[in-house]
Amino acid sequence: MSAQDGRFIVLASTTSTQNTGLFSHLVPLFRSATGIDVRVVAVGTGQAFAIARNGDADCLLVHDTAGEEQMVAEGFATERRDVMYNDFVVIGPAKDPAGVKAARTAAEAFRMIREKEAIFASRGDDSGTHRAEQRIWESAGGLPKASWYRELGSGMGATLNSAAAMDAYVLADRGSWIAFANRQDLEIVFAGDPVLFNQYGSLLLSPERLPHLKHDLAQAWHEWLVSAAGQSAIADFKVRGEQLFFPSAHSD
Repeated sequence: MSAQDGRFIVLASTTSTQNTGLFSHLVPLFRSATGIDVRVVAVGTGQAFAIARNGDADCLLVHDTAGEEQMVAEGFATERRDVMYNDFVVIGPAKDPAGVKAARTAAEAFRMIREKEAIFASRGDDSGTHRAEQRIWESAGGLPKASWYRELGSGMGATLNSAAAMDAYVLADRGSWIAFANRQDLEIVFAGDPVLFNQYGSLLLSPERLPHLKHDLAQAWHEWLVSAAGQSAIADFKVRGEQLFFPSAHSD
């Protein structure tokens, strides 16, 4: 069966999954197995939730577990499943003017950036990464309101480009960082705090709340992602020899 017969779904997902090239790897494998094509709308996670609530996507693959669980609680989604994970990393200038490399926690790293008033590039787009960044700032004394804190309203790749141009600190998912070529003087300056764990989940949307969607095709995608074939495909995706995402579905 060919995807040319019109069998396709619209997937709302994140800029980090799209820009890394993950879907260019996964979608052909899924299409070959099922005859179903996947058309990706890559936006921040917050915007992906809004698209889903409006009924403008058949399924979701995002990375804000609290927001995903809220979608289920509100009745817009019937199920969420862990699909894959990586972690967030703090990127900064190699000379590290805020001394972040000495930090013991992500919150301490952010406090050091605040104390030095070092330039920080924030996505500012209500994405999963932006939400994670805001949680860290809250644990580090509150969200900055200062000129050194630059809210860009852009996706992960564009934000990394801006950070490189400004010699700024920035929070990024590791997958986007691995795939990012224009690093200039930037490098990872902090990683490893458990709060930086970055879980991605797949959501099945509600047939009752959103009856017009392609629920049967979306379910095939959802189940393929957490199947042995889908999980193996995620593990096999690498950029410059580095694995970007790690499978996390558990077989029942």
